[in-house]
Amino acid sequence: MRQPPIGLEIVKEQTDDEEFAPENSSSVSVRRESNQFSLQESESHYQKANRVLPGGTTRVTVKRMPVPIYMDHGEGAYLVDVDGNRYLDLVNNYTVLVHGHAFDPVSTAVKQQIEKGSCYANPTDSEIKLANILTERVPAVEKVRFTNSGTEAVLFAVKAARAYTGRAKIAKLEGAYHGAYDWVEVSENSTPDNWGDKEPLSTPFCAGVPESVLSETIVLPMNDVETSRELLLRNSEDLACIIVDVMPSRAGLIQLSQDYLIMLREVATEKNIVLISDEVLNFRYAYDGISAAFSFEPDLITFGKVIGGGLPIGAVGGVTDIMSVFDSSKGRPKLPHGGTFAANPISMVAGVACMEYLTEESFLHLNALGDRARSGIEELAKRRKLPISVTGVGSMFRFHLVENAPTSNRAAFVPPKADSIHKEISERLLAHGVMIPSDTSACCSTVMTFADIDHLLTSLEAVIDEMPDFATRLKASQIERES
Repeated sequence: MRQPPIGLEIVKEQTDDEEFAPENSSSVSVRRESNQFSLQESESHYQKANRVLPGGTTRVTVKRMPVPIYMDHGEGAYLVDVDGNRYLDLVNNYTVLVHGHAFDPVSTAVKQQIEKGSCYANPTDSEIKLANILTERVPAVEKVRFTNSGTEAVLFAVKAARAYTGRAKIAKLEGAYHGAYDWVEVSENSTPDNWGDKEPLSTPFCAGVPESVLSETIVLPMNDVETSRELLLRNSEDLACIIVDVMPSRAGLIQLSQDYLIMLREVATEKNIVLISDEVLNFRYAYDGISAAFSFEPDLITFGKVIGGGLPIGAVGGVTDIMSVFDSSKGRPKLPHGGTFAANPISMVAGVACMEYLTEESFLHLNALGDRARSGIEELAKRRKLPISVTGVGSMFRFHLVENAPTSNRAAFVPPKADSIHKEISERLLAHGVMIPSDTSACCSTVMTFADIDHLLTSLEAVIDEMPDFATRLKASQIERES
């Protein structure tokens, strides 16, 4: 499969189907001299999609440049689009594909299962196997309940905390993402215009959020131990749970400090508040998960993404006492939980296959790849005297257009000028055969090599050289950030 040529320029062509072309859209191809890296098939797909899908896609996170790139297939660490262009995939469906694309043990398990049936209204042995893997690996997990997504896992973890405590309010970090559930979306996308002073305001994520949702959500300032402690103690009689991600991705891929994690555990224990660790994304940090790796002891943990081997999945796990709210063996439980596709055998066998190959040795390799990427970006910034820093641990990393690595979501906030630079870097990397999210975060897979990371680093430096007035734009973004 041919590689995309290096140093390409995006150009626009007239479309043959103007009637269904989205506003401001045009056929896209990328040219370098006589070579052409075309996206014409993706453009054609997008025109058809706009006839039947609002905005032409089902996911708001889909990259546009100015059209989504439609994929044909994945192969290991790479993606191949409908035009035949090949990319090193550092998105991995937003951290899901820890073993890359079309991982043979997962593919084989799924093929074997689907020949026996896709889903039943009965449990299967594979559900027990995957639950055993989680309970054996993760110290905080004694019992598990499977769902269809990370969002569902979070939803049921919050509902379990409410059922267990009889309280309604929740506490969460400003800027943190926990899926599409009204309460956990509060203040996910706060900005300097509305986030308030030291004590963060509860801001709606989107139109139509009820005022009751905002009033029932206490928003904590990231890594501010004393202010967070005061907010939790002040609201403790009404708090069902505190939900945190030890390294919130949407908030900058910033680690919570050890002092902050200790404070959360102390307050939760003292006030009988259920402490939830959201590991839907960050379970991929370590063999036993990120909570255990950071000596954090939650009551409940939510899982998703990697535990399904690339198929839809979620899970809630935790101590038996709290998980008993789901127990229907003696009649109607405190929290009835069902789901047509929950614990479906295809997701279960895929998850078992994926997890069996996610060994302690594979984590050493994943984390070494992440270390090489982080150190390489830091070395590039130092050598070129650029105000760029890197956050993240393990197989995940994100670079910021600031000299010192941010320690809170507010310090990591990306104003418009910086946002445009991040997006342009992401788009230009496509022409070098590298795909990363538009916020310039990334994650590795076990099938990647150090050569793949080196390709990312050389491509990133080439993109910086290609961008007109990069240093001037970077300086302007710093001024905007400080104003």
